Amino acid sequence: MLSSPQDLLPEGFGVRLDPEARRSGDGRTLRGGSPLRLLRLSEHAANLLAALAAGAPAASRPARQLARRLCEVGLAHPAPPPGGPSASEATCVVPVRDDPEGLAALLASLASNPPSPTGATVVEDGSRHPAAVASAARRGGARLIQRAAARGPAAARNAGWQATDAPILVFLDADVEVTPSWLAPLLAHFADPSLAAVAPRVRAPASATDLLGRFEREASPLDMGALPSLVGPRRRVPYVPSAALLVRRAALAELGGFDERLRLGEDVDFVWRAVAAGWTVRYEPSVEVIHRNRPSWPRLASQRYRYGTSAAPLAARHPGDAVPLEIAPWSLAAWLAVALAGRRGASTAAVLAARRAGKLRQSLAVSGTSPLAGTAQLVMRHHLASGGRLAAALRRTWLPLLLVAARWRWGRRLAVAALILEPLASWAARRPPVGPLRWIVATLLADAAYCAGVWRGAGAARSAAALRPRLSRTPSEG
Repeated sequence: MLSSPQDLLPEGFGVRLDPEARRSGDGRTLRGGSPLRLLRLSEHAANLLAALAAGAPAASRPARQLARRLCEVGLAHPAPPPGGPSASEATCVVPVRDDPEGLAALLASLASNPPSPTGATVVEDGSRHPAAVASAARRGGARLIQRAAARGPAAARNAGWQATDAPILVFLDADVEVTPSWLAPLLAHFADPSLAAVAPRVRAPASATDLLGRFEREASPLDMGALPSLVGPRRRVPYVPSAALLVRRAALAELGGFDERLRLGEDVDFVWRAVAAGWTVRYEPSVEVIHRNRPSWPRLASQRYRYGTSAAPLAARHPGDAVPLEIAPWSLAAWLAVALAGRRGASTAAVLAARRAGKLRQSLAVSGTSPLAGTAQLVMRHHLASGGRLAAALRRTWLPLLLVAARWRWGRRLAVAALILEPLASWAARRPPVGPLRWIVATLLADAAYCAGVWRGAGAARSAAALRPRLSRTPSEG
């Protein structure tokens, strides 16, 4: 059967192997990706992979097909060639409410970091002082759309893109500033016709010296991390924020834009609808934009609380995707064994992990050989990552239940793991310019506020969908 164009990476594209992907010595097995998996390759495919990994563009049909497959499973990421869409094919849309200073700073950053999108449309969404926003828009040379009543960022973004005819829309929030050479690497991805949207990394300012600023630099909910990713449920990066998001007009038109019924989480909803419709969404952290910090700890807690309230509406619209935790049954059983029985449970956990590694090794056996070391490493990596996600979910979603369970010894083990050990492990991995005790306290404040929002949203929706975990069967092989 011949491959369709959607099965092939565009001609001239290269690929970058994922930083966490690992190849076997003979090049026939590749492990990593998101979700984690082991990929077996024929000798011919292994030779093609070696050429791609060395920087050769995907020229032949088999190479383009392999490159697309690697990118689809997160083992590699596209490397678009120069000469993609130009800045003249893009326009900027800025929804804003009561932030004229931020708007002025954003428009100034666009002007000082060319090339920039062709024009900017500012949608003033029911500000208390609309004249100040209008003045900032005029000074920055932007087109202005004013709305008497606030209808939310989704409606403002829809009004903005529908008032333009550009094939690529650059959505930026007023509390964002762009950086040098930011636009071209993002536009280059649109040479792939399957791409609906691409997002840069959104970071807090590096210049912050106070505790709040340093914490936000390392733990902002808008920062999706340093590694590139395909975006979607059960990916390394499950969603990207619309604080900075480039979107193909055709995808917006097909999907009806952002859902105006959502005041929060409309960006997550759009991304997931795009992925479900067969579009691709990518995260490109080689490009960074700067997002202004919340000015105080109460404002940070309020932000995290509001984000938490979006979990229930998203769970209703995307069953099985907006879950607090996705974990393999064997891994969950192993961690619960440790919690229930302490050191004695550790032996049970080891047996469960060994059995999983053995089953995966058996399924991968080829010509009498099996990648034992790679299989065991894959399983343990998955298991440890699952433990971290379990601890985070206990803080961010099930904190009230955790506090009740702390009456018993097994509950206290879970509480120590979720409230102290996992944040401490995160601190050790990041080594932020924040002391470990302050890091733990700040993490607990932010996550407790988010948890309160989750429960508030679940109560309002009268649904526990956003509180239920999802059991999965990963890692996988292919």
